Amino acid sequence: MAHTFEDLVKLEQEAEAARDRYIAPDTADLDAARRAWVEAAAAFQAAVTEHAEAEGKSRIDVEMAVKKAVRHGEG
Repeated sequence: MAHTFEDLVKLEQEAEAARDRYIAPDTADLDAARRAWVEAAAAFQAAVTEHAEAEGKSRIDVEMAVKKAVRHGEG
């Protein structure tokens, strides 16, 4: 099942939140936080690839549109 653009935005937001937890100064378990970040980022990347293929779009264009939407509230 192809992911929607909104799904991609949510996955990127989850990856960013996991990154924020990893770099937080009070993170108790850095290894677990890093794994969570890597897993969230990998899920986002896989979903972007799937979405781009399903829509016949450039993977990098899809990724950049999602990142812009997440960082700048667009899309």
